[in-house]
Formats: sequence, structure tokens, C-alpha cells
Amino acid sequence: MVAVPEGLPGPEHFEVVDVPVREPGPGEVLVRNRYFPVSARLRTLLVGGVEGAPLPPVRVGEVPPSITVGEVVAVGGGEGPGVGDWMSHWDGWREESVVPVDGCTPLGDWLPDPVAHLGSWWTSYVALTRHARLRSGETVLVTAGAGGVGSIVGPLARLLGAGRVIATARTREKAQRLVHELGYDAAFVIGEEPVEAADVIVDNVGGATLRALLDVAKPGARVALVGALEGQLTGSGTTAPVELDTFGLILRGISLHGVNNRPDQDERDDWLGRLGGWLRSGALTFPHVRVSGIDSAPRALQEVIAGHHLGTVVVEL
Repeated sequence: MVAVPEGLPGPEHFEVVDVPVREPGPGEVLVRNRYFPVSARLRTLLVGGVEGAPLPPVRVGEVPPSITVGEVVAVGGGEGPGVGDWMSHWDGWREESVVPVDGCTPLGDWLPDPVAHLGSWWTSYVALTRHARLRSGETVLVTAGAGGVGSIVGPLARLLGAGRVIATARTREKAQRLVHELGYDAAFVIGEEPVEAADVIVDNVGGATLRALLDVAKPGARVALVGALEGQLTGSGTTAPVELDTFGLILRGISLHGVNNRPDQDERDDWLGRLGGWLRSGALTFPHVRVSGIDSAPRALQEVIAGHHLGTVVVEL
């Protein structure tokens, strides 16, 4: 990053530079990065971050972090991965990275395509099962249904037994794509049309959108709070205030749960086994768009923020 954005980030805030890559030392590997996603949530890190967040803010002269998958091309010695192994790590927005072995996660053969490891599968799964406690036959409503999380939550909710799956979208065109391409039963543009009541809400937006959904939520609804895109795209980027009627929430028995879970090793292995089976059988697919080359990353971020794409946007190197 070459400048802190005063508003939304654009290509002018980034610069692609060539730097020498050192040989890996003991306990390190050199990874040839192949794929990393770009997300609107990066704006929070670019403008100072949020205290307690898992990733630190990005300073001028630093490279944005991102979950990344790639192939080991050199090993510095010691036990650990070998040349040719596929790994994930958080040293993204680079073509090559020297990464500590303990900062890498082997991909193994759990999933049929390495790029699928970049999907928000675990977040979506725990939002539906652990926080919103989805029951068979219930109606699930997902905000920002076309985003990286929303495009996964809807199909996953259907697979987990939801009776009806609906979403919000920024535009009528995007709402129609959610129905025709991702199989949502219906999609709504907040502020332009009434929204259905739901038993389960997976919220990626916050702000006025969340308030509108809570106003019509079914009694006993469970809300999984995953993101705060309204604050990231139209606000400061580091706060997401919203005024809620707590009396109404109490009287209708509506609960809100923040989603911030990472799996332990046993959970991860069990989950990847199930996910791999669903992907191989075609029960699930990974909605994503690939753009080519490190030079395309800043423009891709701008397009994600503008809502041009459906699904996760991945830079392919």
C-alpha cells in the first residue's frame, strides 16, 4: 500500500513492486503462491484496523495480508513439508513468500481443487449450525447473498435442511442472479421491496439492513452476525453502529450471536472431509471469479467493493 485511502480504496492506493526473495532458512519454506482472494473487508485493515481483530492494520509500505494457497518450491531444512506440497498461509498479495513452517497449513487431498480452500466454508457452517442453530424446514435469510460468504451460506443452508432460503442484494439484477445461478428461493433489495420474515438470519452487512430484517424477523429468530459491510463500505471502515429496539428483541425472543470461530485440528479434519465429499458429488460448488495476475489485485478489490461480481473473487498467479 502506498497511501492510506481517505474513502474507499482504489488502484491508486497500491503499487506492484519487484523485490528480491531470499532463500528459506531452517524451519521455513519458499511458497510459489497460486491463489488469494480479495475482500471488501480489507478496507478496515487499510484505514487502521479494529482493536482485537485477528489481523493487524496495514501501514504504508506494507503488503496486505490474505489467506493464500500455493506450492512449496524450496525448503530451508528440518522436518515439515516437502517440495511440491500445497500449503495455505496468510502472507498474501505476493507471487512468492518465505513462510515459517508453523505458519503454513498443508492442504492435503481433502478438497478436489486447491482454490476451494479460499471459500468461507467454515464461517458459513458455524454461523448456520453453532450460532443460528438451523432446524430442518426453517427459513434462512442471508444478507449480501452475492458476496463471498453469502454465496456459500445459501446453498449450504439448503443442504443442511433449510426449507426456504432467501437473500438480500444491492440491485434487482444481482437479486435475479442469486435466484437463477445460486438457487435462492427469492432475493430482495432492501428499501425497494418488502422482505420476508425468517427463522435464521446470517448477516454480513449490519447497519440499516440488519435493523430492517430484525423488524420483520419471526419470533424466536436467531441471528448470526458475520460481517459489517455497511460500516466498511459507507462508514469509517472501522465502526458499524446501528440503533436497535432491544425491547422488541426481548419480547420476541430474538437472539444475536457474533461469529468468530476457528476450528481446532479435529474439527478442521472432520469438516474438510464432509466438505470434500459434497464438492466431489456436486452437492456443493464454489461460486467464485478468477482474475489473472498480481497487477489485477487492486482493480479486483475495487470491483468487489462496487459489487460487480458474484461469489469469492480470487487472484490467480
